[in-house]
Amino acid sequence: MDEIAIQVDHVSKVYRLYSRQRDRLKDALGLTKKQRYREHFALEGLDFQIKKGETVGIIGTNGSGKSTILKIITGVLSPSSGAVKVDGRISALLELGAGFNMEYTGIENVYLNGTMIGFTKEEIDRRLSDILEFADIGDFVNQPVKTYSSGMFVRLAFAVAINIDPEILIVDEALSVGDVFFQSKCYHKFEDFKKMGKTILFVSHDLGSITKYCDRAILLNKGHKLFEGTPKEAVDLYKRVLVNQLEDNEGKALWEQKGGEALWRSALTVNPEVLEYGSKKAEIIDFVFVDDKGNYTNVVEKGSKMTVKMKVRFHEDIAEPIFAFSFKNLLGIELCGTNTMFEKVEVAPKKAGDTQVISFQQDMDLQGGEYLLSLGCTGYPHGEFTVYHRLYDVCSLTVVSTKNTVGYYDMNTAITVE
Repeated sequence: MDEIAIQVDHVSKVYRLYSRQRDRLKDALGLTKKQRYREHFALEGLDFQIKKGETVGIIGTNGSGKSTILKIITGVLSPSSGAVKVDGRISALLELGAGFNMEYTGIENVYLNGTMIGFTKEEIDRRLSDILEFADIGDFVNQPVKTYSSGMFVRLAFAVAINIDPEILIVDEALSVGDVFFQSKCYHKFEDFKKMGKTILFVSHDLGSITKYCDRAILLNKGHKLFEGTPKEAVDLYKRVLVNQLEDNEGKALWEQKGGEALWRSALTVNPEVLEYGSKKAEIIDFVFVDDKGNYTNVVEKGSKMTVKMKVRFHEDIAEPIFAFSFKNLLGIELCGTNTMFEKVEVAPKKAGDTQVISFQQDMDLQGGEYLLSLGCTGYPHGEFTVYHRLYDVCSLTVVSTKNTVGYYDMNTAITVE
């Protein structure tokens, strides 16, 4: 174990999924002998080792178990079975804002985080100048962090994480919200850490970073380790997983059935707390993402063509319905979207009982990361804006990338050096 920083030994994490909240309550109180839940394995029998001084990336589609295993390694979650052994002080940056009090100033949060990790005030005092220099957010360190932009937030959080002298640094996608120059600064710090013999474990949808900075990569799929080896081999296999995802879903009979008809959205993980409203004179009854191979999936490659597809059923006559979609990032910032009115697409009047399928095809030029889909059907009867049905943040889309640029979008720049 002397040379092993992290040992994951046959780790499984099982969640009980209940159809109704009252079944959960009955089970918790021991009021029923009948099993009223089904088991969902977020992880099943996962094994791997990470040596001291290695930089290891974990990749996989949404729901593959990446964040779950990081939380188990850091002690945020307990495994249902198996064991994890860690040799060294861990500093983790798992979620934006985790461990921060939004009412405290940046300085106060530095001391709060340091104290939680086990440092004395004197030890934090000695590290404070390095933390503030790396974060480089100026006088904002004296303002409540609830006033910070996402970029300032991650700068301070990462500066704290790397300046508390960790032996093991664990990062889960948090760097994706920082600007490209700060990310470059962080990756230079990764190189310094590697030279100092420290261990780095990180999750990223930026496959270019995985290939460039990692010594090894682990590919997870539906809670299992699919591959462990060189980053290039892992990334190549990951792309094959993306292409074959639809067939895999069909082979495991994951489709829901409704009236004998397979629902498109069964291929996705749908938000159970989706915000919906409207008169329901028209209703969005199904939706899905379609990749450039025709697969129904919530994972697409940056630079490829993809389609947002929705199906609407009309319960009353509507003369001029408008169909719309939009994408937000995980911070709730609306990044892009369009509708049939903006695109000047004529839609014929609909009668009660009609069903309409709408497909929005586009080039996926968003940077690698996680996004949320919203859908809508609206109109202007008698000149007054009316919402028939809206679904906010109905499901997520993962964009995987081998090259990210500044900001939310890639402008597909062609460079000439003369």
